[in-house]
Amino acid sequence: IDIQKKLGATSHEPRWAIAYKFPAEEKETIVRDIIVNIGRTGALTPVAIFDPVNLEGSTVSRATLHNEDQVKMLDIRVGDHIIVRKAGSVIPEVVRVIPEKRTGNEKPFEMPDKCPVCGGPAVRLEGEAATRCINASCPAQLKERIIHFVSREAMDIESIGQKLVEQMVDKGIVKDFADLYYLKKQDMMKLERMGNILAEKILRNIQDSKTKPLANLLFALGIFQVGKRTAELLVKKFKSIDELANATIEDILEVEGVGPVTAQSIKDFFSAKENISIIEKLKKAGVKIAEQLEEKVEGPLKGLVFVFTGTFKEVTRGDAKKIVESLGGEAAEAVSRKVNYVVVGEDPGSKLDKARALGIKTINEEEFKKLIGR
Repeated sequence: IDIQKKLGATSHEPRWAIAYKFPAEEKETIVRDIIVNIGRTGALTPVAIFDPVNLEGSTVSRATLHNEDQVKMLDIRVGDHIIVRKAGSVIPEVVRVIPEKRTGNEKPFEMPDKCPVCGGPAVRLEGEAATRCINASCPAQLKERIIHFVSREAMDIESIGQKLVEQMVDKGIVKDFADLYYLKKQDMMKLERMGNILAEKILRNIQDSKTKPLANLLFALGIFQVGKRTAELLVKKFKSIDELANATIEDILEVEGVGPVTAQSIKDFFSAKENISIIEKLKKAGVKIAEQLEEKVEGPLKGLVFVFTGTFKEVTRGDAKKIVESLGGEAAEAVSRKVNYVVVGEDPGSKLDKARALGIKTINEEEFKKLIGR
């Protein structure tokens, strides 16, 4: 238990826990090519293209190889016979190569030293596994950043998909995601297969996204290591983008579930002039960059902090949290010494173990209902 306390937890799960799963279905196939994709952070990711196979109900024909080290560890080559499966029953992965089936005609993969999209330098910094395109104007990175920005978990701008983003970037209509808020109808009409009705709908969706919650915008910015859950945790402490931008690493580390790597990544992001410039453009466009401060609700649960784990019969966890907050209490995501009650449903997770380790009171759904007077 002492070791568990020292290891702690991320915003997703405890660092000391391991999940056991049933063995995944595996199939043999042949590698036909290894291509390189460019992500929104500039990382060059090798991807194995292989003969299609059916795995757990769906057809797969490609799998990420992550980075140069993974390629070398697998010793995977074009033409190799390989074993593939779905990691966690979801993501296709290459398990191993079958070297005894090699003919001598297989081609080893070499990580390019230039970006395959923009031709800019591709470098691997000391201590990093990823090789990155260091051209900040790389169109491949820009496209991925915009696709991330408009995605459902981020600013949720409907009707803007990958093909539309590619056109916008290729035609020079947008040079960063903030440019979306400055688009005019005449800009949209330059795009292929764009009619008046669709153009007006997209522009309306863009305008509607200006009032999305701060956590959505923070996630949409694409800060390395900041996923949606981390963004939600951050906005509980920092009520505006400016407040977070001016925070010290020590301030950021006070957010439960945020570690040193994430804190440094946030600090680095807001230290870059080009990122501040984009945020200023978002401000001028009228995008909400701050949460309205809400008055503390007075109620019978004032001063009490609750954490919920497991599944409940009569209420969802989301609704239970809202009930607590409406009665003046606080609903936290992670178990810590400041928590007063851990409400336990069916099939509880590791939060129950941590609550017991810290000596925090646990109650069931019926006891919770009595506590809130339901």
